[in-house]
Amino acid sequence: MKWEGRRSSLTACALALAAVACADGRAGAQLPQAPQPSLSAVRSFVYQLQRYTDDRLDAIAGAPQPLAIIDLSRDGTARGAFTAAEIARLRGAGKLVLAYFEIGSIEEFRDEWGLVRRRHPDLVLNRWAEWPDEHFVRYWDPRWWDSVVRPRADQALRAGFDGVYLDTPLAYEEIDLAMARGESRHSLGRRMVDLIIRISAYARSRRPGFLIVPQNSPELRHFSGYTQAIDGIGMEELFFRATDRPCDEDWCAENLAEAVALRRQGKPVLATDYAERSDNLRAACALYRTNGFAGNVTVPALDRISSPCD
Repeated sequence: MKWEGRRSSLTACALALAAVACADGRAGAQLPQAPQPSLSAVRSFVYQLQRYTDDRLDAIAGAPQPLAIIDLSRDGTARGAFTAAEIARLRGAGKLVLAYFEIGSIEEFRDEWGLVRRRHPDLVLNRWAEWPDEHFVRYWDPRWWDSVVRPRADQALRAGFDGVYLDTPLAYEEIDLAMARGESRHSLGRRMVDLIIRISAYARSRRPGFLIVPQNSPELRHFSGYTQAIDGIGMEELFFRATDRPCDEDWCAENLAEAVALRRQGKPVLATDYAERSDNLRAACALYRTNGFAGNVTVPALDRISSPCD
């Protein structure tokens, strides 16, 4: 996704054992610790990847939703990475916090883009037509794990996130097979599931209970090992496509059926729909309740805190 946020320098903050307010370099008052919910108890959430107010997380900490999905970094760079102090403050406000990153593609604004292009250019495959500055990759290659995926997982663990929100599993459907000789859609699906399983095993071996939530491609549940490796799934456009368009394509019904099946297997569904009209917002919220999903109705830029369903 295209980054539209501002770049900013990090503020040096000390992290005490208890959460301490840390904003402009001055130690703040000790914060009361609000209890965190379980993922299965979440009914609404914040999903914001850019344009954080004043490049900080205070607004999200004050939002009523009990779960926040945010980028690893405020501006897509390692220098702008959210610190352990910032994540502790958000968690201290009673939020579950998931770190967003992509596992099947790479965006040109990311620091890793230069590294991959210089050292491993053959990892880069076709562009994503919907996002011209984003490229699908050979996500099954060990160099992708070593150069990008493992460092991102390590960053999420170090910063104290509760888990990860893994985007672009759909790469298995979008990769140009002419650029991945010897592969098929089925083999690419198997390889994507193997990557998710690897992330899950790696993270949980370092922190038991670390949450693994992939986004989209719920049909991957038909591959062995997938359901056991995840704690829930994020789903976009189950009911409203960007923006305010009812999702009535055949694939919409297929995605919904697969998401419902995962929900019946005990996996929470975090549904994000893109709508601005009040009647569509109400309709989406009603559908979340009917299906037992956690819901978030927002805009495609993912640059704001949306209002929770009533």
